Amino acid sequence: MSPLVGNILTPSGFVHGAMAFTPEGRIHSIQGKAISEDAARASGQPLVLPGFIDLHVHGAGGRDIMEGGDAAVRVSQVHARHGTTSMLATTMTAPMEDLVSAMQSLTTICQQRAPGGARVLGVHLEGPYINDDKLGAQPAFARPVQIDELSHLNQLAPIRLITMAPEVPGNMELIESLCDAGYRVQIGHTMGTYEDGVQAMAKGARGFTHLFNAMTGMHHREPGMVGAALAHAQYAECIPDLIHVHPGAIRVALRAIPCLYCVSDSTAATGMPDGEYRLGSHQVFKCLGGVRLADGTLAGSTLTLDQALRNLVDTLGLSVLDAAKRVSTHAADYLGVGDRGRLATGAWADVVVLDRDLTLQSVYVEGHPIEHTDAR
Repeated sequence: MSPLVGNILTPSGFVHGAMAFTPEGRIHSIQGKAISEDAARASGQPLVLPGFIDLHVHGAGGRDIMEGGDAAVRVSQVHARHGTTSMLATTMTAPMEDLVSAMQSLTTICQQRAPGGARVLGVHLEGPYINDDKLGAQPAFARPVQIDELSHLNQLAPIRLITMAPEVPGNMELIESLCDAGYRVQIGHTMGTYEDGVQAMAKGARGFTHLFNAMTGMHHREPGMVGAALAHAQYAECIPDLIHVHPGAIRVALRAIPCLYCVSDSTAATGMPDGEYRLGSHQVFKCLGGVRLADGTLAGSTLTLDQALRNLVDTLGLSVLDAAKRVSTHAADYLGVGDRGRLATGAWADVVVLDRDLTLQSVYVEGHPIEHTDAR
């Protein structure tokens, strides 16, 4: 294919020039002249950014990861049309037999990218190892970490992230061994104290699941799990749909956590009209841009990462360079994936092309164009 021409966001800033791909779908070369972000946006030329990386995806297009079958194919395709070039399929708290069924359905897509879809890098196991007093929209099947269970699930599909509540009896003692085994452990759905969070990080936990949501909040005499994250974390995920977290709270996190990154926490309702959908074993309702249980509890989102990028720039005032890191690079670095989330020679050609208003024009996953990209 012909080289992509435009204002290309490299790790050192924008370059006005051209980017060529290898036949295998990696970046062969980037050539051009350095240009400021202001000049890049004012030029009218396309903005070429790293493809988005979403580490917390439950569903889209009317399908839910826990359904099994070909649900993950549809989910990966919908998110690819919104610029997500790689993702983690995210499970819900559930009985073991339901988790096994879901994981079995993910085996193939974790090995081979679905046509027209994002690359599924593995699984984010959001539960069942959480606190049953802080379920949020998780079904009531929480339990302590069980190593045999976890090992069996990991044999079916690669588990890359595990959300857990460190204060649940038995969980804290296993964090170090889980990290040594190659899992990323992050804290979420927790009633834990500030001290629990600090101890968990000392044992190897590195991130926080949907920061501020489903965790103990910050008070000046009881900093809680939010305080532990703000005081000590290098990484945490945040849902910037402007519903889950107030923009002011996101600004606090941006100042405190160097590599705060964005996730969608998207549900089957993403890309769909208002109505009733499934989230694991729950019935959820999409209305006015949000997704809730019948009792009003927030239950994931309808966010896509192209909208997250716009929210970061338009509402929170971030530069495109900073915002791109928070929808791409930081998530890749957190997961330990060095050849995604950046436009550099040798990296995978995961690319989004946007206009000056940050509306998607085209998407490439590993050098392959994604058809029928949805505009804003």
